[in-house]
Amino acid sequence: MKGYVDNIEKVTVANEDFRRVLYTGEHIQLVLMTLQPGEEIGEEVHDDRDQFFRIEEGTGEIRIDGKANPVEDDFAVIVPAGARHNVVNTGSAPLRLYTLYGPPEHRDGVVHRDKAQAMRDHDDDHWDGKTSE
Repeated sequence: MKGYVDNIEKVTVANEDFRRVLYTGEHIQLVLMTLQPGEEIGEEVHDDRDQFFRIEEGTGEIRIDGKANPVEDDFAVIVPAGARHNVVNTGSAPLRLYTLYGPPEHRDGVVHRDKAQAMRDHDDDHWDGKTSE
């Protein structure tokens, strides 16, 4: 097995897609995200998985169970399983981040160019048990 090795800041800042799954293991998944100004992921709850967010560029809020937490470059946030959460770009430039799901959330290799595509594909992109290697 090779795992995943790369300059995560460089690939995150270069990402233009709303969502891009980079690597899927049996127990964890690495996903890049870019939110345009005013855009949000949408409120969600993952009852069976924790989620880690790392902000590489931009400003926003990560709301956890109703509490708005301002975030900017170099911030890290962990959302525990069962917490209602949302990520919102409150700035005037793209908000670029990566997130780790444990266990995985999306099918390996999924790319959503924009939020509209992510919404259309929502029911078909849940993790199917297949990993990157």
